Amino acid sequence: MSDPTRQNRLDEEESPYLRQHADNPVHWQPWDEDALEAAHERDAPIFLSIGYSACHWCHVMEEESFEDEEVAELLNENFVPIKVDREERPDIDTIYMSICQQVTGGGGWPLSAWLTPDGKPFYVGTYFPKHSRQGRPGFIDLLENISGSWRTDRDEMENRAEQWTNAIEGELESTPEAGDAPDAELLRNAASQIVRSADRDFGGFGQQGPKFPQPAQLDVLFRALDRTGANQFADVAVETLDAMANGGLYDHVGGGFHRYATDRQWTVPHFEKMLYDNAELSRAYLAGYQVTGNERYANVVRETFAFLDREMRHPEGGFYSTLDARSEDQEGESEEGTFYVWTPEEIHDAVEVETAADLFCDRYGITKSGNFEGKTVLTLNGSVPELAEEYDLHESEVRELLDDARRQVFEAREERERPPRDEKILAGWNGLLISALAEGGLMLESEYAELAESALDFVRENHWDGDEQTLSRRFKGASECDSEARETQSHGGAVGIDGYLEDYAFLARGAFDLFQATGDPDHLGFALNLARAIEREFWDDERGTLYFTPESGERLVARPQELADQSTPSSLGVATDVLLVLSEFAPHDRFSDVAESVLETHSKTIESNPFQYATLALAADRHATGSLELTVAADELPAEWRERLAETFLPTRILAHRPPTEDGLAEWCEKLELDEVPPIWANRESEAEDEPTLYVCRSFTCSPPVTDIDAGLEWAADLAPE
Repeated sequence: MSDPTRQNRLDEEESPYLRQHADNPVHWQPWDEDALEAAHERDAPIFLSIGYSACHWCHVMEEESFEDEEVAELLNENFVPIKVDREERPDIDTIYMSICQQVTGGGGWPLSAWLTPDGKPFYVGTYFPKHSRQGRPGFIDLLENISGSWRTDRDEMENRAEQWTNAIEGELESTPEAGDAPDAELLRNAASQIVRSADRDFGGFGQQGPKFPQPAQLDVLFRALDRTGANQFADVAVETLDAMANGGLYDHVGGGFHRYATDRQWTVPHFEKMLYDNAELSRAYLAGYQVTGNERYANVVRETFAFLDREMRHPEGGFYSTLDARSEDQEGESEEGTFYVWTPEEIHDAVEVETAADLFCDRYGITKSGNFEGKTVLTLNGSVPELAEEYDLHESEVRELLDDARRQVFEAREERERPPRDEKILAGWNGLLISALAEGGLMLESEYAELAESALDFVRENHWDGDEQTLSRRFKGASECDSEARETQSHGGAVGIDGYLEDYAFLARGAFDLFQATGDPDHLGFALNLARAIEREFWDDERGTLYFTPESGERLVARPQELADQSTPSSLGVATDVLLVLSEFAPHDRFSDVAESVLETHSKTIESNPFQYATLALAADRHATGSLELTVAADELPAEWRERLAETFLPTRILAHRPPTEDGLAEWCEKLELDEVPPIWANRESEAEDEPTLYVCRSFTCSPPVTDIDAGLEWAADLAPE
C-alpha cells in the first residue's frame, strides 16, 4: 500500500483490544513492517500507545482523546500512531515500560511513548488527560509541543533517544560478570526479606495501597517454613492468603480473583479478572491447603476453577485471557465494578427469605452507605458463629441460609449485563493454569486434571507446530458473526505471534505438572520438546542467559530478559526451574548446564533482592538443594498414595511415574526418543508383580524400594535439606 497511515488499520487485527480502537478517528496502525516503513517514508515520529482490553485508564484515554476529532487530526498529521496489545506483544511493552520507569519513576497502562522512526524513545508517560489537570500535562499540548520540537530541535531529541536506548539496553539486555550460583542460604534470606516487607496489620506486602497478589513470595515462605519450621514464615503467608480471600479481591458470589486491591485493606479491587492471576493464586492456595489443612483454601480453589470453567473456557478446551472491569448498568452506562457490587435492596430483591437476605448482608458487609460509590464490594465480615448467636440460630442453619442466599444472588447477577471478555487464548497463560489444574487434580478432584488435559490438547492442536517444533503465542477464534473468517482460518481461528520465553516455559511446566498428575508420558514428551526449543531459541551461550524473545524473532531496539516477577512469574525463573526438573529425564541434553549458567550469571542480582526475583530464587534453591525425586513404579498411582501425597507439602517434588517392568520402560524411552534410561527411572522397577513400588531420592542419596507410602514419606523427611 502507498501510505498505510492514511487510514485506521486495526479492523484487520485479531486482538480484541486493537479492534476496540478500530473505529477511532485516529489512523491507528498495528506494529508491523508497513507502519514502521511509513514512519521512515514520512520521516515522522511514532506515537506508541500500549494497553490491554481490561485496562480501565486505557478506556478513559480512548474516550477523552482517541475518539476526539481534534486529537485525531494532530496525531494523524504529525505522527504515525501505533497501538499495541501488551498481552500479545510483551516484548514491546517490556522495552518501553523499562524506560518509562527509569525516567519517570513509575509506570502503568496505557503506556504512551514517542519514538523516532527507528523505534528509539525520546518521550514517555502513561495516561494523559486531553487537557492539563492536577499536574498532568494535557495530551493536546504534548502533541503540539512534541511535533514542534521534532521540527526545530531534532538533534536534541535524537540525542535523547540514543541515550535512552542505551539505558534500555543496559537495563534489559546486558548481563553481569558471572559468579557462583546461590547456595541454600538464599532461601532463608529471601523469606526473611519477604517477612520484613509484610503488612502485619492487613496482610500482603507494603504499608499502603494498591495491594497486588504476590504468589511467588508465598511459595518462598512456605518452602522456608518447611525447611526451617520458623512460624513467622507461616504467619505472614497465612495472613496474606486470608486477607486476599476475605477481602474484595475475591469474588464471593462467583469465585475467582480480581486483578488487585486499590487500598491497603484489600477492600475495593480493580475489577478485571485475569487468567494468570487466577492460575497462580490457585497454586498458592493449594500450597496453603497442604501446609495448614485449612479447608477454606481448598474451597477457594474449587470456586476459582468453577469460575474459570464456567466463564473463561473455550468450548474446545483452551482458556480465554481476561474479563473487563467495566460493564453496563441499568441505564446503559459502562461503569467499573457494576457487575459485582450490591445494595441491601438488591439483595432483598434477589433472596426470597428475608432472614437469609439479612444474614447475607451481615456476612458480606453490605450496607446502605456501601464502600464503593454508594454500593458494596462484598467482603467477608461477620463469622458464622457470631451470626448464629446474633440471630439465635444453629450454625448449621446459618450456613444453609447463607448457601441458599448466595445461590439466589448468583442467579440474580447472571441477569446483569456481563463484562466484556477478551477471547484471545495465550499459550503461556494457559500453561500457568494447566499447572494449577494439574496440581488440583492430584490434590482435590481428578476432574481438574481432565480440564488441564483438555487445555493442553487445545494448545498443542492450535499453537504448536510439530514439524518446526515452534510455538505460537496467540490463538483467536473467529466471532460467531464472522462466517467468512471462520471458513478461511484453520481450526476456526487465527494463530499468530512467535512464542516468547514465557510461552515455552509456562507451558513446559504445565505439561510436566500434568505428567505428575496423570502419569501420561505424552505430557512429559511435550515438556521435553518445549525445553529443547527453549535452549535452541532463547539461550545465549556467550552471555550465559535466556532472553525473552526468540533468536529467530523480530529485532527491536533491545533484546530483553525477564528476571523479575511482574504480574506473571519471571519467565527466566520458570524456565530455569523447569530445565532443572527436566534434566532428570534427559541428562544428555544441556538443560542442567543452561540452568546452572543462568544462575551463575545472575547470582549477584538474585542475592541482592530475592523479594523482587522470587521465582529465580526458588529455582536457585532447587539447584542448591536438589529435587525430591519420588519415582513410582506402577501401572497407576494407588488411591491411598494419591491421598497421602495430596495432603503432604513436598517442595521441589518430582513425581516420576514409570511402568513397573523394564519392558514397559523401554517402550516409554522409545516413545520419548531417549537413547538411554535416565537415572531417575533406571533400576527402579516394581519389587513384585502388581505391587506399586516407591523410590525416594535427593542429591544422589536414595531410600531402598518401599511399598508403603508412609515409609516413603518418612524417607522424604529424612532427606530434606538442612
